[in-house]
Amino acid sequence: MLARAMARKGNALQKKGDLEGAISAYSKSLMEHRTADTLTRLNAAERVLKEQRQAAYEDPAKAEEEREAGNLLFKEQKYPEALGRYSEAIKRNPRDHRAYSNRSACYTKLTAWVEGLKDAEKCVELAPTFGKGYSRKGAVLFFMKDYDKALAAYQLGLEHDAGSEELKEGVRRCIDQINKVSRGEVTEDELKERQERAMADPDVQAILTDPVMRQVLNDFQNDPKAAQHHTKNAGVMAKLQKLINAGIVRMS
Repeated sequence: MLARAMARKGNALQKKGDLEGAISAYSKSLMEHRTADTLTRLNAAERVLKEQRQAAYEDPAKAEEEREAGNLLFKEQKYPEALGRYSEAIKRNPRDHRAYSNRSACYTKLTAWVEGLKDAEKCVELAPTFGKGYSRKGAVLFFMKDYDKALAAYQLGLEHDAGSEELKEGVRRCIDQINKVSRGEVTEDELKERQERAMADPDVQAILTDPVMRQVLNDFQNDPKAAQHHTKNAGVMAKLQKLINAGIVRMS
């Protein structure tokens, strides 16, 4: 009975716009008796309150001040301090792609690859034509030694910013690293690491389990005439090249 009373109180407070009071009432109700309906109402009230607080905290002007302060700290190589400024800028304006780009660069300097990649992807999501976002993404993937995906990021960036020397240099660096396998310029440990990383890639797994590609690989090994026919198929060759780049397939 007490749980029902507190739930009703929560409903009334929520209708009045008193979300904090509603959350308190719902919480007390759940302490007395847990129901799915009350839990759903509590979660909804907490979500709305969080959104309201975020909206009240946003201030594009202050966000820009924080971002500029972060840039100065970044130039001074004070990366942890710059990271804090960029994070505050994002809180103040979560729709500014530049802040995500800046923080991605900062995470990269701190070798926090996962966080850096996440920010770069957010930057690209917010501003699909912003070349710097693809440069950030490519850089993180390059340092993670995922050269195929890094190359794809740089190339996509060039579609939006064809004159970017940073993107062009990224493409060159990726191609050089990819070609090291075919040139035999990687150690056995490096090759093994690259192969293990590739085998964890869903795209590579799909290629290796594709019956058509399995036949292609067999033909390249045992039937040169049939293999010659496969080279005319751009889709097949693209998949084969991905396996070569990963060091999974070695071509003589």
